[in-house]
Amino acid sequence: MISKIIFTIITLISISSFAQDKLPLIKASSDKIDIRNGDEFSQGNWTLAPDYHPDVYTSNKVGQQITFYTDLDSISCILDEEIPFDFVILYNGKDSCFTQVKYDPQLSYLEILKEAGEFNYQEQNDYPKFTYQDSSNTHLVALRKGFNLDSIAGTANELNQQLNLLHWIHELIPHDGGISNPEVKNAMSLIETCRQGKRGLNCRGLATVLNECYLSMGWKSRFMTCMPKDSIFNDCHVINMVFSTDLDKWIWVDPTHDSYVMDEKGILLNFDEVREKLINDKPLIMNPNANWNNQYTTSKSSHLYNYMAKNLYRFECPIHSEYNYETKVEGRTVQYMELLPIDGYQQEPKINEFTSEKTGVTYQNYKTNNPRVFFAKP
Repeated sequence: MISKIIFTIITLISISSFAQDKLPLIKASSDKIDIRNGDEFSQGNWTLAPDYHPDVYTSNKVGQQITFYTDLDSISCILDEEIPFDFVILYNGKDSCFTQVKYDPQLSYLEILKEAGEFNYQEQNDYPKFTYQDSSNTHLVALRKGFNLDSIAGTANELNQQLNLLHWIHELIPHDGGISNPEVKNAMSLIETCRQGKRGLNCRGLATVLNECYLSMGWKSRFMTCMPKDSIFNDCHVINMVFSTDLDKWIWVDPTHDSYVMDEKGILLNFDEVREKLINDKPLIMNPNANWNNQYTTSKSSHLYNYMAKNLYRFECPIHSEYNYETKVEGRTVQYMELLPIDGYQQEPKINEFTSEKTGVTYQNYKTNNPRVFFAKP
């Protein structure tokens, strides 16, 4: 009883100390909130939390208009360096979600990326070379025939065929970032598991399926883990790069968002080109049909300049791109390489190996600062 009284007193004090006497109020029947911060639009990334007094949204963009959109209402303010903006979102007519918009001088994700250290293009190493499983592999042949991938790819040029498979995977399997992928991690098994269980995959699962479909068609491909600067993090993104002989370079494809990225001339870009253009404020274009699960449009401002700016600090991918590579099989050795700038955390050891006692899988991890090594043409 005493603890309840103390909690009630603390709550009342928190509420009474809120900045305005009579707080603006908007209504919501969904706990997912969209936010526009200047030119940046974030869709569904803010979740109502009635237990917080207040739940604080921070920005460093003084003078920018910030708008919260519920499914029923909206409210806007201009970010002030000194005075926070307080309001209430009434959720389902009963839960008061006290919310505050507050200035915080922290760097944006794009600013952090712009301050990243250089890469070392002169670095030499004796690391294993990237390899790509041949399409004659029996599993890849079965995948290609079993899902009629030639028909799905169509008869247009190679680049359009590669994009057709991207679109197909996006439509075939929904993205679900809140679940783990099945234990057996190959395209045939993952597709069947999703069909039977009426479930989706997280971004790594989707990229695994697309990667093996590309390999089955004879195209060199990798799935790529895109990571932030922090050595410990709770969010990253996994997408694909596939080699286009039409363009003689890798291109960026993202099955989670059915997206690819172009320059101002409409030329598809690769990872290091997107990263460089973000850092140097050069034009970037996303395909207009980019979306999440056919529910939300994926906008360039929120996805590239915020979310992916966070996740383009460093990269990691398997050294050997092949069918069923990440399924845990006792006695198997799995190799990864990480690319990080010279100021990235945990530069050492450059080569690390350990064996999981639980699965019996040996992991070998290599680190490089040289993009020419990491993004080498096949």
